[in-house]
Amino acid sequence: MYGKTSLGADQLAERELSPRRKRVLICAGIAAVLGFGGIGAWAALASDPYAGSSAGCVNVTVPNSTGGATLHYCGSAAKSFCHDAFASASPDQLALRARPQCRLAGLGPASP
Repeated sequence: MYGKTSLGADQLAERELSPRRKRVLICAGIAAVLGFGGIGAWAALASDPYAGSSAGCVNVTVPNSTGGATLHYCGSAAKSFCHDAFASASPDQLALRARPQCRLAGLGPASP
């Protein structure tokens, strides 16, 4: 009965971490910091292929049910997409958004 009325002073020694456990926790903490730092550096410095239209590729951001969508076309698909954007006499919203991006990609109509 007397042991149950103890305030836990005898259990304090059991709660202390051994030197080995301290090293393991420190190594795990360092690994986590380096991992998150590497992911952050990659996210900040990596190039984004959908960032802008250039070199024969067209990227157009359009409204969508989830907030927005990016249309990405390269090569012959981009040429066809841009041709359709400039061919219509009464352009829709997609054509109006596509025309500046087609010009940036060098796929606009020939200048007179």
